[in-house]
Amino acid sequence: MDIVALIAELPPLEAVGVLFSVAYLVLAIREDIWCWPAAFISSALAVVVLFEARLYSESALNVFYAAIAVYGWYQWRYGGREPGGAAAVLPIGTWPLRTHVAALGGIALGGAAVGWLLHRYTAAAFPYTDSWVTVASIVTTYMVARKIIENWPYWLVIDSVSLYLYLLRGLNLYAALFALYLVLVVIGWYRWRRDWRLQHEAVA
Repeated sequence: MDIVALIAELPPLEAVGVLFSVAYLVLAIREDIWCWPAAFISSALAVVVLFEARLYSESALNVFYAAIAVYGWYQWRYGGREPGGAAAVLPIGTWPLRTHVAALGGIALGGAAVGWLLHRYTAAAFPYTDSWVTVASIVTTYMVARKIIENWPYWLVIDSVSLYLYLLRGLNLYAALFALYLVLVVIGWYRWRRDWRLQHEAVA
């Protein structure tokens, strides 16, 4: 397949949104705070594209993404705390097992509830799968905003399911984007683990 011809046929909003989405993830892997403006732009564009594809909860999810991009910017810049209480750059953190159990339980219940509502009251495509992806992405994006290192394996599952959904809906460039995400997620997991170890060695 001629990739140049494929891109040329894509709607402009989808193409530009994908470019900013890639920029967001690459910058997030590098712990560069400019990932959040890129996230805001890509999310705003995705709201329109996904709504037109009748992935309603995915569209709503991107409204959340745009809002949390503002929160993430603030947290990464000021969310850490120095010993005296002054604001500082947020370090990489981790969640205990009980927090992950609560998060996964909330994702399961929340996704089922939203999926039932979409199935009952809308013409949404794949209401339950779409809803579980949406709820899981909300939780995981919050983890990124707080620099919780375990966000990466969460994204590995979420992006795999999203790739499947986009292929089914004919959103070819978004599908290609999420295939790339699967590679970048592994890189991000490796890099954040390395930085987390260095962070603790510096404190020790």
